[in-house]
Amino acid sequence: MRVAIGSDHAGFQLKGTICTLLDELRIEYRDFGTYSTDPVDYPDFIAPVARAVARGEYERGIVLGGSGTGEAIVANKIRGIRCVEAADPVVARLGREHNDANVLSMGERIAGVEVARACVREFLTAEYQGGRHVPRIEKIARIEAEEARA
Repeated sequence: MRVAIGSDHAGFQLKGTICTLLDELRIEYRDFGTYSTDPVDYPDFIAPVARAVARGEYERGIVLGGSGTGEAIVANKIRGIRCVEAADPVVARLGREHNDANVLSMGERIAGVEVARACVREFLTAEYQGGRHVPRIEKIARIEAEEARA
């Protein structure tokens, strides 16, 4: 599995923690920045992560900020992205299993280090269940396509 990861300044410290976890799990990743706590505009770092996942260059993405909310909003603007915002490992797992989420968003000011690590583990190991969830994902794709034409 290949993972794209990015953050703004408010998620920078958590990004370091998550990159260490990815190293421990021997998961290949690319850090799209930011590379310091100097203030930046989060869309500049989150959109490239989401686009790389949408293009299929990476199987999953992780985006981080202060709350994770703005990051999830940006990621979900990219066609083909289903980003789950999680501060609980169960939500991260269900986002994969039920929604085929391909990007995880978290907030450094919201999730503690151990909770964030647990969220990432669940997100990376859970598999989309398909079945009864397929028609819902297909509806999401149709909505995206309709909006793209509008």
